[in-house]
Amino acid sequence: MKELKIVPASHDGGCCAPKEKPADAGLCACGYELKPEHPCECATTPGPAAPAAHVCGCQPKAEAAALPRFEAVAPPAGPSLMEFGKIAAGAASVGVATELGTMAAKAAPAESCCGQPASAESCYGQPAPVEYDPPGYRRWPFVAGWLSTPIGRVPRVKTVFERPDRLGAVAVRLGIGRGRYRVSPGVYGVGNPGPASPVLVTANYKLSFDVLRCELCGLDVWLLVLDTHGVNVWCAAGKGTFGTRELVDRIRAVGLEKLVSHRTVVVPQLGAPGVAGHAVRKATGFRVVFGPVRARDVGAFLMAGQKATAAMRRVEATAWERFVAGLVEFSNEKKTMALVVTALFVLAGIGADVFSLDRAFQGARLGFGAYLLGFLAGNLLTSAALPWLPGRSFSLKGAVAGAVVGFGVSFFAPGLAGGLGLWLGAVVAGSWYGMNFTGSSVYTSPSGVEKEMRRAIPLQAVGLVLALVLWRLGLGG
Repeated sequence: MKELKIVPASHDGGCCAPKEKPADAGLCACGYELKPEHPCECATTPGPAAPAAHVCGCQPKAEAAALPRFEAVAPPAGPSLMEFGKIAAGAASVGVATELGTMAAKAAPAESCCGQPASAESCYGQPAPVEYDPPGYRRWPFVAGWLSTPIGRVPRVKTVFERPDRLGAVAVRLGIGRGRYRVSPGVYGVGNPGPASPVLVTANYKLSFDVLRCELCGLDVWLLVLDTHGVNVWCAAGKGTFGTRELVDRIRAVGLEKLVSHRTVVVPQLGAPGVAGHAVRKATGFRVVFGPVRARDVGAFLMAGQKATAAMRRVEATAWERFVAGLVEFSNEKKTMALVVTALFVLAGIGADVFSLDRAFQGARLGFGAYLLGFLAGNLLTSAALPWLPGRSFSLKGAVAGAVVGFGVSFFAPGLAGGLGLWLGAVVAGSWYGMNFTGSSVYTSPSGVEKEMRRAIPLQAVGLVLALVLWRLGLGG
């Protein structure tokens, strides 16, 4: 095996700023997160020991870090400390960096120009590799370290949910940063995987990635993350991004045949609509085994020789899971809410006296209250009470939920017509938002959704007009 020799990097414009720019500057490396305020310029310098690859999850940072350039040289006599070779460092001031390979260094304890010590104790009984984040990047918090493999350096991920993960999960549940909540596609390791360890396939939506890794405590497995553009497995399978083509391309791109001795990949059952197992095997030689629906059953599935029970194949949606799915609408509908309250304010204020601020504020307050109750009924009550609400269509279930909660605001209306208008407005809003849940259920179909919308939307439009008329009559003026 060839070994690596450090060649000092050219310093240009400050500490640790390599002159050379990688040929594939649009890619990031496994284990790092890309900061949005910086372009994705990886710190890779060309050389035989630095293959082009994703640096799975990079995050550029403002300060630069020292990154020497590596060249392949013949190995000295004696065994190397790590698969990628032993790094010789002869001076206390030398800074040893890692790039697409975890390096071990022997040097006097000193700080490099990037502020990290040059030696430390390793929990594996060897001198710990001195690791530096590439210039402009920082590591994801879920990366515990690095694994030396035949395909290069692979991040070892934690199997616990930490504070950054919890905060991120709460934010995306509310629709904040949903489109950017992703990790880079590529290979990740859990535990101490080897050539015989199973390969689990998942999406690069970080919430899907987090749920899976946190169910793998005590297991030694590889994770093959597909580029689904930040979409979860089930939805991406329907869209085609979690599909045969992407799986084949990713297996080839990472060189999976060099990483494992077997030829099997485990794909989640909810990804089955997008993956043709026979086509994957024909193109790559890897057999596709469909795993359980839920990540919590993966351990039992692997222990049983990759055999799933009937319970593992059953798709369920609990009341809590349905409730959480509706929370994202609070973020999605912020602009709609602003438009609704503005329109109600204007419509309530206009009258025979040209415009009344008192009437405008009163009408907007009551009208928006009815809309908000319908919003809550359609998004939260409908989803949580889905099995118990009458009817099969989501528009009907949402209308029933809106009718129940709508009484809460109708009692505050100044008159019978106004109260009836507010109640009807809550019914219409509940019906409209109840239909949004079709994409989060387990038993709808595209044709069924289209059929329901063709029937429901005209009725909702008539109900909205009637509700506005009655609400406005109740305000007077």
